[in-house]
Amino acid sequence: MSKNLSYRRGVREVMPILLGVIPFGLIAGISSIEAGLDVSQAIGLSILVFAGASQLAAIALIGENAALAVIVLTPLVINARFLMYSASLASHFSGLPVSRRIAASYLLTDQAYAFSIIRYRDETWDLRSRLSYYLGIATTLWIVWQLSTAAGAILGAGVPDEWSLDFAVPLVFLALLVPAIRDRADGMAAGVAGALVIIAAGLPYNLALPLAAAAGIAAGVALERRARA
Repeated sequence: MSKNLSYRRGVREVMPILLGVIPFGLIAGISSIEAGLDVSQAIGLSILVFAGASQLAAIALIGENAALAVIVLTPLVINARFLMYSASLASHFSGLPVSRRIAASYLLTDQAYAFSIIRYRDETWDLRSRLSYYLGIATTLWIVWQLSTAAGAILGAGVPDEWSLDFAVPLVFLALLVPAIRDRADGMAAGVAGALVIIAAGLPYNLALPLAAAAGIAAGVALERRARA
């Protein structure tokens, strides 16, 4: 597949989940204003962090006047899962120059990873097509997220509560999870991670998320190895 075709395919395939990303971004922008940031600071934070869950965590900590170290470290802990995403994608982008891999890593999100890794399993593409597909998804998400966050910051707290924008956040991740479950090992990983993140929800600094991710991966790998034995 050509570079342009794979890029457009990425844009086209990510379009359905944007209906969930837009409310998520609005929530982030509104929360920034409620935490005491002005519009330019809210937009700057969104560009710098570009990660919904950790962005919301940082905003909450800013609103609580938490220590700077806590504000910085908490998003890093939440984003620890991106180390696993990057390791998983590394073999698909191994021929890229370091500068391009760094740029691609900035654009990495849960959605960009999920779409890309599923497609890479099913398609035999050259390096340029893989990168173009990834960028089609990632740049579309980046643009929509930034515009949504900016809109939320400009609107401030003016969005009525009855709009219930919060419902869109879990729907986005459910839409990514279900297609990714291909076999029993995937199901085991998802089940263990989901159960553990609920059990450990009270841990400080959102540690439940990386712990659940690690436990889910370990359970899935263990089941897969047992099946091969």
